[in-house]
Amino acid sequence: MVVMRKARLMLSAAAATVVWGFGQAAVAAPVPVPVAAAVPVPVYRSVAPEADVSHHGHVSLWGGGLGVWLFSENHGPSSLAAATVRLRFSVNLVGRQEMPDACLQAGARTVLCRTGPLPADGSAGRQLALELQLTGRPNEVVVRIDTLWNGGATDRNPQNNEHEVLAPATGDEYVF
Repeated sequence: MVVMRKARLMLSAAAATVVWGFGQAAVAAPVPVPVAAAVPVPVYRSVAPEADVSHHGHVSLWGGGLGVWLFSENHGPSSLAAATVRLRFSVNLVGRQEMPDACLQAGARTVLCRTGPLPADGSAGRQLALELQLTGRPNEVVVRIDTLWNGGATDRNPQNNEHEVLAPATGDEYVF
């Protein structure tokens, strides 16, 4: 309450002017208020659980087919009921694709997959394998992998769950 009154006084002082003068000649001058004396901003602390989701695997492009093999795990400290992995492609998929039960096609270039439960110790990760058909026969495809949702947990190490992979049409496995 004292902080609020102090803030109101500071704001009132910033808007006020002082009149100096003798007799009929008066000059108005603004009252200087230091910028550093602004109202302090409250600090909010998060009560969200903390997890460290990671995705690793490989991508392979051959002709008009693209294979994505993905392993997701959680290094804790909190367990997660599930997470959602987003896969985005630089080339359109051919129509609607047949997907594993855990995945759905969210657009012409996006697939979303749920991981299921991810314990905090990384002992039980989830595997996904996708074989997708692309429009045309691209020479290369860029695949972007990231965590779209992790149950509201904070992740202080997003580097191990955000990847961008360039896969030339060689049929080789490009690891992330």
